[in-house]
Order: sequence, then C-alpha cells, then structure tokens
Amino acid sequence: MVNTNPIELVYVDHVTQTYTGAHQFTAIQDVTLTLKSGEFVSLLGPSGCGKSTLLRMMTGLQKPTQGRVLYRGSVLTSVNPFATIVFQSFALFPWLTVQENVEVALKARGMSPRLRPTRALDLLDRVGLDGFESAYPRELSGGMRQKVGFARAMAVEPELLCMDEPFSALDVLSAEALRGELLELWTTGKIPTKAILMVTHNIEEAVLMADRIVVMDKDPGRVIAEVPVTLPHPRHRKAAEFQTVVDQVYALLAGQTKAEHEELGTAPGEPGRTRHLPDVTVAELAGFVEHLAGLSTQRADIFRLADELHMDSDRVLGLAEAAERLGFIVIDHGDVSQTALGETFAEASIQARKEIFATRVRKVPLLNWLLTMLRAADRHQLEMNVVQSALGLEFPPEEAQKQITIAIDWGRYAELIAYDHSAGILYLEAEGAAK
Repeated sequence: MVNTNPIELVYVDHVTQTYTGAHQFTAIQDVTLTLKSGEFVSLLGPSGCGKSTLLRMMTGLQKPTQGRVLYRGSVLTSVNPFATIVFQSFALFPWLTVQENVEVALKARGMSPRLRPTRALDLLDRVGLDGFESAYPRELSGGMRQKVGFARAMAVEPELLCMDEPFSALDVLSAEALRGELLELWTTGKIPTKAILMVTHNIEEAVLMADRIVVMDKDPGRVIAEVPVTLPHPRHRKAAEFQTVVDQVYALLAGQTKAEHEELGTAPGEPGRTRHLPDVTVAELAGFVEHLAGLSTQRADIFRLADELHMDSDRVLGLAEAAERLGFIVIDHGDVSQTALGETFAEASIQARKEIFATRVRKVPLLNWLLTMLRAADRHQLEMNVVQSALGLEFPPEEAQKQITIAIDWGRYAELIAYDHSAGILYLEAEGAAK
C-alpha cells in the first residue's frame, strides 16, 4: 500500500509484562516498536515469545506492567477504538447467517438497522462471499469462515487491523488463497485500514506479506531484530531475493551455538535463566538427527531443511534447538553442522542411542532438577501435581504442565524416569537412581 506521508499510529514505549503468582514470570521485557500508516508489519517469533501479548496491548485489551502504549500520540488506557482483531479461531456465531454475523459488528458500531444489510453485503462482496450471505457457518469451509471474520473486522472500518495467527487453523491451500486475497485488498486500497499488524510464527508467511518483520525471541519475550522487506508484490517464494530474506530471518531466530553452560541455562530455583525444553518428541528429534546424517554436505541451511522435511519454520527451529541443547549439532548463521556426537547417535543401535541420550539429558538442568527431586523423595516417587506445583514456581501453570510432559517423554526414552498415568505418579528408574 503506497503512503507518501506516513503517520505514526502506534508507539510501544519500553513495555514489560510480568505475571505474579507463586512466582513472578516475565512474558515481555523492555519492548519498544512503532507502527506507521501504510505499513504491513509482522510480529514473528517462536511460541511463547509474547507476540499475542503485544498485539493485545496495541488494541488496548491488556495494560503493560511497565511502560506504555500510545495510539496517535495518546496513551491507551482502555480498548483502542481504532483497532480490531482477527483471531486464529473464527469465533462466528453458529446460529446466525453469514450476513447476520457481519451485521453484529455494524450493530455494535451503532449503525441503524436500515443501513446494516447494504453495508454487510458490500463487505461480503469485497472478500469474495457474495452469494453466501444466507449460509450458516457450518456450511462454509475454514477459509470461507475466516473470510467472514475479515468482513466482520472491517465492518468497524479500523485504522489498525490486527491479526493473531489468522491462517494457522486453515489447510495449506485455503491459507495460501486467503493470504493472496487479503494482500490484494490491502495493496489495491479496497479496505479502509491504514495499517496491518500480523502475529505469526511462520517465517515464509511473514516474508510473503509484510513490509517489515519484527523478530522476537523468548525467555523472556523481547525484540531481537527488525527486518525490512522491500520486495514488490506479488512475491514469489522461489525467487532468489525472497529466499535470501527468509534465510536471513531463519539465521536470526536460530542464533549461534554458545558455550554449553549458556545453552543449557540453570535449574529451576537457581539464579539465572531456566530455559524451556523445546516442545519436540524424542522420535521427531531422532528423525531430525538421522536426516542430517544422511545429507551429502556437512552444513545444512535450516531454511532448506524446513522445505525438505515439509515442516513449518517453528517446528524445525524447535528441533534444531533441542539437537543443539543435547550437543548433536552446532548452529552458525542459520546453518547447522552435525557434531561427532550427533553422527554417533544417528548411527548407533537402539540401546546405544538410549545410553547417549541418557548421558546428555542428565546435563539438561530441568531434567537434572527432576531427577534430583525423585532421588530425594520417599521411595523415589512423586505425585504429578507435586512436580507441577514445584515447576509452577518457575513457569505459568499451562507452561509448567507442558514442560513436565516433555520432561517425562525425554526421561522415559532415556530410561531414567517412569510414569504411571492412571495414578499420576512419577518414578525413578533403577538406572536413574545412580548419580
């Protein structure tokens, strides 16, 4: 969208978001960014980096613990009347028709009943749903339901259109079609929106759509880089220029392999940074390491790996992080190289793999913390809720539950931990009892 005189719409001024409970958790730390009219900006980063929290702040749905958010120079103290959100879930009223779902937003704006039908039909026509106004959401595909969501969002004629993973619940083809249609509406000025902010974890999606990518990382959530995307629309995924930008962003998110103590972090309750366990299974990790061992080159581009493995960027980055944490690979400027240990693991027998894995996970602070707790417990066993409560001092409840689930998966494979799901009891395996 061409804008020769951009206006600063949003200014996020050194915001921090912390949550207090049994333990204080920092979701976002000291983030500053701007959003001007005419811009399509993408907030990109792994799950848990605070992207959605920032989006809620910009729409006035959440107030930062520290710092402030300004819209057109005024501090937001309540819901931003100039912004609206399209969510990942379609959030349509199933008992209303497509047209009635859009008219709900017009009614909320105070538009008279006489004018609502004409305006709703015009919006539905713009998003390509003319002829489906009398259909109910259950009759529509996922992509069509999301189009209704876009029409309803545009009904309030927002200056700022915010989208929170708007395509992630769709199948690949529907998502691709809807991205193209939204870009057409935006670049041709067929929607009244002055700026778009999109939250995503999909690197190619961000490069395909945005003029600027704000790259975030987690533990705690923070901005690590901003990448301008100056490629003209329509953008072509196979073009060398497109792939260069994608590669640049992958390199930023993958980072560089650091010294082992920095990579591993500290155990829960100890000073320093307790790093999340990557949300990957051992089976996925083993397959990833095997794939690297089978490549003809010593260095592999993470961007190419995502394409080869038919995975989205977030998943491949999670696998790379796990393999790096265990010493199976090193990462350098977006390229991965397998270590001698990684090669040994890939070629080892089933039992030898387990032994290698067990040796490495004992070095992972969160796993070692759990093993230490089990060693000290009566009969070397603990109730799941006790472990989750202890981990809840370090992470929010939902994340604590996820982390213990990953730890159990890794510990079971290493034959260090057993878990009785029906009783909700974790046990220390005989081998794990040895220090």
